[in-house]
Amino acid sequence: MQITLLGTGTSVGVPMIGCDCETCQSSDPRDARLRTACHIQAGNLSIVIDTGPDFREQMLRAKIRRIDSILWTHHHYDHVMGLDDLRPYFFDCSVPIACFAHRNSISSLKRIFPYIWGNRLMYPGTLDLSTAEEMFVIKSRYGDPDCIHVTPIEVFHGKMPINGYRLGNFAYLTDVSHIPDKEYVKLKHLDLLVLDALRPMKHPRHFSIEEAIGVARRIGAQQTIFTHMAHQVLHAREDARLPKTMHLGYDGMVIES
Repeated sequence: MQITLLGTGTSVGVPMIGCDCETCQSSDPRDARLRTACHIQAGNLSIVIDTGPDFREQMLRAKIRRIDSILWTHHHYDHVMGLDDLRPYFFDCSVPIACFAHRNSISSLKRIFPYIWGNRLMYPGTLDLSTAEEMFVIKSRYGDPDCIHVTPIEVFHGKMPINGYRLGNFAYLTDVSHIPDKEYVKLKHLDLLVLDALRPMKHPRHFSIEEAIGVARRIGAQQTIFTHMAHQVLHAREDARLPKTMHLGYDGMVIES
């Protein structure tokens, strides 16, 4: 698999509007962060995790020409509001895009986008929305024989249950403040873990960098990449402090797994 971090920033992005801190003024391109999202290329399968407000820019920058499936971690604005920019992916293939989300996000997605999943549909049959609770299989929309098994990982964003996902030996967990003990079983023997690490200071709905390091050590992936970072994180400084198997991600980062 080839993993591309499409965005590694928080809900406001980095640089943040109106801020002149050292990260927001940084000339290091790794300190410019669009809203968090990820692309997975598994053989001929093209899978996106989250479609935030920067989705169109991210797809153009990464030159992603087709999508077989969308996985949503949760329904907050910075993870879903680029959904309408999926429309060009309907044009060359009549097979619906398979979409998956946590059960608590399904009703919110339908409420936010009633013209996609409602009584008066503008785009009927384009997005097939399913609840992600048990392991499921993603297949190609384009007739390729490729398929991949996906295991949802239920984690908590503050008090809100949301989904992370495991595909093969890769797992993606963003906007996390707690992982239940029973979910750690699903995270054994990972080659690559992408994990939320908001900032050095504690936060009620996200892992801090130190908390993320502790969780990464418990999971024990061969490599851990941190994402969803706020403007309190200067890439060069914080990355240099991390254990050798852990690194800060950056927009456009490509990792083989």
